[in-house]
Amino acid sequence: MSNPVFFTSAGSLAGMVPGQLFVLEGAEARHAVTVKRLSPGEAVDIVDGAGARMSGKVASAAPTGLEVECGALAMEDRPDVRLVLVQALAKGDRDELAIETATELGIDAVIPWQSERSIVRWKGDRAARAHAKWESTVAAAAKQARRAWIPEVRAAVDTAGLSAAVEGADLAVILHEDAVRPLRTVLEAWQGSGHDGIREVLLIVGPEGGISPREVTKLCDKGAVTALLGHHVLRSSTAGPAAVVLASDILGRWTAT
Repeated sequence: MSNPVFFTSAGSLAGMVPGQLFVLEGAEARHAVTVKRLSPGEAVDIVDGAGARMSGKVASAAPTGLEVECGALAMEDRPDVRLVLVQALAKGDRDELAIETATELGIDAVIPWQSERSIVRWKGDRAARAHAKWESTVAAAAKQARRAWIPEVRAAVDTAGLSAAVEGADLAVILHEDAVRPLRTVLEAWQGSGHDGIREVLLIVGPEGGISPREVTKLCDKGAVTALLGHHVLRSSTAGPAAVVLASDILGRWTAT
């Protein structure tokens, strides 16, 4: 069984060596001591959300601070093919459920999309609060999945902003029920076309009412392609995570090294 994970600030684990004590403070320390009830001698991982993972054992535990003796420090690489979920804003917290599950499955970044048919609207103060909630959601999901990386929550975009993102991506796929080619076919063809270095794939999911034909045209004009995820129409909260699973398998992100 893997060790429980607790987050610290990015870069704070730099320079840690075996035998050195690291003090975890704040809310994470209180959670470790009062909720998880960790005690001296128990194994634990401290991660910084930016790839660094320190494995060690609890030296002392108090609500004000958890002392962990460093056993090893490692930097976990990110995949060469980065998956970005473009999630249309949806009612009933379905968009948050989508990014939560996608984070547990390994998504690298998420983009909130204010699509034409999105019922939910991010405006003014609400936009800042909603963005912060998405950040909190992916952080909690990354912790649950014991990841060393916390996915980036990028700035919310409208369709014009998404068109620009599509133009800059290596591949942008619109998950659409009227598409002809299956997602597997699209990804396998792209993978076999010869690409080097870090690449980014956008997986675009519409709202409950679907992506409008005008939006599909705009995005495809910028280089996006449509793909069929399956024979059934999935909810906005389900389509993205399902695509992440399939893409991760096809693109070799889950291949053991």
